[in-house]
Formats: sequence, structure tokens, C-alpha cells
Amino acid sequence: MSTPSLSAPPIRRLTPRDLQVCADLSEDRGWPREEHKWGLLLSAGTGYGIDAPDGNGLMGAYVLTQYGPPGRPALAAIGMVLVAERYARQGIGRRLMRNAVEEAGSTPLTLHATPNGRPLYEQLGFKVIGRAEMVQGRFAPAGGPGTLSDVATRPATAEDLTAILRLDTEVFGHDRMHVITRLPAFTDQLRVAEADGEIIGYAGAWPNMATHVVGPLVARDTETAKALIASLGTGTDRPLRTDIDVRHEELLAWVKENGLESVAFNAVMAHGVPELPGDWTRRFAPLTVAAG
Repeated sequence: MSTPSLSAPPIRRLTPRDLQVCADLSEDRGWPREEHKWGLLLSAGTGYGIDAPDGNGLMGAYVLTQYGPPGRPALAAIGMVLVAERYARQGIGRRLMRNAVEEAGSTPLTLHATPNGRPLYEQLGFKVIGRAEMVQGRFAPAGGPGTLSDVATRPATAEDLTAILRLDTEVFGHDRMHVITRLPAFTDQLRVAEADGEIIGYAGAWPNMATHVVGPLVARDTETAKALIASLGTGTDRPLRTDIDVRHEELLAWVKENGLESVAFNAVMAHGVPELPGDWTRRFAPLTVAAG
């Protein structure tokens, strides 16, 4: 933990009991409160924050989600880097990010950066290694339901969890059991794609304010990814939102043909590693950009 000056409040670890002040911080910066997502991040990851000197919430916060063997993380994702409006432009964000880098030690780091955040991350040694496009809208099959993929999908069951974990570790590159095992409770829909009795993909849709976020989205190929998105989209009356790796050009074109529109682009950045592990060709969208 970084050592503050005598006048600077310390950076402390957050717990699930801090969920409300984290949501308040999101709201302060004009973000949705996102209590559901904060709840997952504060339980599956580790939050860090600085208490406001006046006792009114947090000056700033971030969350670190580690992957790999317990106690020996091989990769960590940084997310929800936020500074309260009244403490903006006072070096709080830089202090939090320096703490994240110091805490990680030799563990490689990754994050999704907005255009506003990218300059700070570059100053701290992060490199751009990719891009993700956020898309959002009501899923509406352009040619009607009969034109959707023939790949079979179904709701995931408890018996599928072992196969999902095996596939996810293979595609992501590191063990994410502490996150993936939370998906049945975290998502409103969790579906798998099958071929010849084998699970070849899986995806979740979880509630985030007025939308359902699609993620993670792991699939053998683009047709399987399409089938999973279609099955999730037809199973909700909310708009869908997801962040798709821009290298998946065919999938991005398809979702735009079926009701979703481009909202924003974020840079995928890394520190201490030239590229992310695993198989990007089967990794279509993250659980959330805050956790990878």
C-alpha cells in the first residue's frame, strides 16, 4: 500500500460493505450507479479507495481483479478508476494508478481506457495493444427469427460449469474460477452453445440499469458467437450492450445489421506484457471492461 504524506488520506482496501459509497462515486461522476456490477467487483476482486477528509464518501477508487493461481496472480485487470468531481485535477487519479502498479509488482496489468484516461495510463507505462467497440440497442433480427444461426444453444445448468471453466481457461489464458463460478447468480441469462455433445461457447447477459450487458462471450467461431447473442437478445425485452474486440469485424457488422449501434471505442492497454494471453479469436467480449 502506498505511503501517503501527512496531509493525504491513506489508500485503503474496500470491502462489499463499501458498495453504496462506490455507487455514490459513480453517480457523482455522471455514471450509472451500477450497484450490481460493483457488488461483483468488490467480491471477486479487490477495491481500493481514499476516504474523503470531510467524511462524505470517497475521494476516488479503483478495483483490481486478479487471475491465475491463488496467491500467485498471472494477470490483473484494473477497472472503475474514478475520482469524485470535487477532487478532480488534484492528482488523485494518478496516485491511485501508481498504487495499482506498485501493488501489482511483477504481475502484468490490463485495462480498457477511455480517450480521457489514456494519456495518464501511457505516462505510467501502459501500452495500447488493441481496441474494443461498445455497441448498444434492441436486438431485432434483420430477416426475422427464421434467419438466425443454426448453432444450437440452451440455458446453462450446474452440470455445465466444469466444461465452461475448462473452455474459459483455455480461451482466456488463465484460471478465472472465482469469477466464472459467480455467473449463475450474477447473470439473468447464462447460455451455452453445443455441437456433437460438446460445449463450444458460452455467454451471459447481466442487468446494468436499463440494459442487459452481454459478457463474457466466448465462442468457437463467429457463427457460434452470433447464435449466443441472438439467444440472449430474444430472451430479454431490454436493449443489449456489449464491448466487442474490433478484430471481430464480421460479428460487429452483424450486430449492427440486427439493431445495435456503435456507442464508443476504448483502447485495450497492458503493462508488463506485450499482449494478452489466451486465444483472442474465441474471445469476443469481456464479462465487463472493468474486469476483463
